[in-house]
Amino acid sequence: MDPLGARSQFVDIQTLPTWQLAEGSKETPLEQSDSHAFPSPFPFRPDINCKILLFTGDVALLNCTSVVNTSNESLNDKNPVSESIHQLAGPELRDELLKLKGCRTGEAKLTKGFNLAARFIIHTVGPKYKTKYRTAAESSLYSCYRNILQLVMEQSMASVGFCVVATTKRGYPPEDATHMALRTVRRFLENHGNSIEAIVFAVSHTEELVYKKLLPLYFPRSEEEEKACIPLIPADIGNSEGEPVIPERQIRITEKPGTLEDDSEEESLEVDLGQVGTHAFARMEGDVDKQRKQILQGQMSEAAMQKQHQRNYNRWLCRARAEDLSDIAALKALYQTGVDMCGRTVMVLVGRNIPVTLIDLEKALLYFIHVMDHITVKEYVMVYFHTLTGEHNHLHSDFLKNLYDIVDAKFKKNLKAFYFVHPTFRSKVSTWFFTTFSVSGMKEKVRYIDNLQQLFTCIRPEQIDIPPFVLEYDARVSSNTDTSAQRYIISHTQMDT
Repeated sequence: MDPLGARSQFVDIQTLPTWQLAEGSKETPLEQSDSHAFPSPFPFRPDINCKILLFTGDVALLNCTSVVNTSNESLNDKNPVSESIHQLAGPELRDELLKLKGCRTGEAKLTKGFNLAARFIIHTVGPKYKTKYRTAAESSLYSCYRNILQLVMEQSMASVGFCVVATTKRGYPPEDATHMALRTVRRFLENHGNSIEAIVFAVSHTEELVYKKLLPLYFPRSEEEEKACIPLIPADIGNSEGEPVIPERQIRITEKPGTLEDDSEEESLEVDLGQVGTHAFARMEGDVDKQRKQILQGQMSEAAMQKQHQRNYNRWLCRARAEDLSDIAALKALYQTGVDMCGRTVMVLVGRNIPVTLIDLEKALLYFIHVMDHITVKEYVMVYFHTLTGEHNHLHSDFLKNLYDIVDAKFKKNLKAFYFVHPTFRSKVSTWFFTTFSVSGMKEKVRYIDNLQQLFTCIRPEQIDIPPFVLEYDARVSSNTDTSAQRYIISHTQMDT
């Protein structure tokens, strides 16, 4: 206990600034991007932001209802956070932990705060990270944050101080861990956070840099910051609770297994016959040793090749989610806009914005996968503006072939049209050769568009964001005097002014 009249070492969270822009400030920490027609999955919510606090210092000093301690399964880990909590809480805490008989990875257990300013301590065990078992680590880390927040809600706690649960000692990549922490907290506050008044993230100086970089993605402080962050939000944002979604583990269970919704006997018979040979047992491919021999001899079955391709794509997707691709995103060469006349998502590719000779093409490939993975789960179209591109903007056919070979089957299956706007004779010839001899199934999807008037017969003007230089070029070369394209240019110019 502090001597009478001495200044307390504990920090009153009421004195900490909330995660909001300073009054009168118009600056955002990220470069603003063009407006997008689709909403952010994490919209600007001042009512949520006022509950978020970032504190650079020791979590044990926070005067919250509860603070979080990260430990091992025996609850005797010696890390800076745990040692500080034990030192300030006193020896009674160690005796209390012995009664708990450990804690499993992903679980959360509650003790008193003893000599801390916090009334309670929530103990949790973060996962050990190995690339091979990344999915398991993600699920465990999500469980840590979710179970902590569940305890906070069940015990009617007004505030909680989070330490960084996934410590570097356990090998978890800092940015990946921060994404998981922020999105889980954000979703919990959206769905169950009415009774929670404050959530404090207590970080070190090095961790502060990561948190300040990623907080705007999940807690944008203005509508401008929300729009600027859309291209930087990871493709994998989990489900409505922030929990990682693992497609291969999703099992569809009917209301009454073994029964059909339709009572028609004829239809039942047709369905039953149609299912013959499609179940898992019937799809078995025979002798496993024979398959392995074929793989070693380079004679892989089609099913084995598909599995290998899927594993390869998943590796690329994991890399795309983990790497910092903000420099590629800043080029504004690929973005989502509205929908076409058939209601399909429209993706825009701007050739002039691709400085092929200056950028890392592997990062460009990763960014394409990162942006497109969740788009391609349903039907979509692409609009490629070839307008005013130079030699330094042309992607080599080997790169395009590599991209086509890497991407998942859904990219090819759900692409319904590729609109090639303002093509040149040379580009038409190159595209013909590429789609005829290098890739299969693409030739029929390519449609050459000479002017925006033709494009607007497929996509309404208000459903696509067109770069200003494309509008100017089209107006210059178009001989029509009252086209939809020109009306779009006029209205677009008036909006800008």
